[in-house]
Amino acid sequence: MTDTLPPDALIEAALLTQSEPLGEKTLRQLCDPPLSQDKLIDVLGSLKARWQNRALQLVHSGEGWRFQIAPAAYARLGALQETRSPRYSRAVMETLAIIAYQQPVTRGDIEGIRGVAVSQNVMQTLLDRGWIETIGHRDTVGRPVLWATTPAFLADLQLDSLEQLPPLTELGELVLPELPQAAGADNGAEEETEDA
Repeated sequence: MTDTLPPDALIEAALLTQSEPLGEKTLRQLCDPPLSQDKLIDVLGSLKARWQNRALQLVHSGEGWRFQIAPAAYARLGALQETRSPRYSRAVMETLAIIAYQQPVTRGDIEGIRGVAVSQNVMQTLLDRGWIETIGHRDTVGRPVLWATTPAFLADLQLDSLEQLPPLTELGELVLPELPQAAGADNGAEEETEDA
């Protein structure tokens, strides 16, 4: 009897035991010898089919592959959790929507669209959740920080890309004006010069 597992069993075990999504390169290199891309696609397709109509499902996001609770089971299992998912204020959700649909944006852009100042607490909430990050600075006076969404944002919404966000017409009356193009963005992460 050999100690090696077949590739599908090894990949299934890895995906079930890791809390973070696993990329395809990582999954291919788990096996000895490493799997080809085509073989990995076959293995993932087989696993996805095997777990269909169960409480867990294999999903792919911008961050990689992972097992997650199927939507039908999630509502029932939520009652078992002692800690509930945080509820976010309207200011947090409006700010996130503006960043998602207009990125990259500065805090001044967000304030111009919302018509009110954006508090540091709102930005910190989105940063702590891992949904936004700084991607550089706009090449204007004061070099304000440019904000964009993260791969974690896409993963949490179960999206592969921003193109899968629903059209704004389906979201109601939020009308977003054209913003200046981001010029000269660099990877600096200094604090924004605008006041909260």
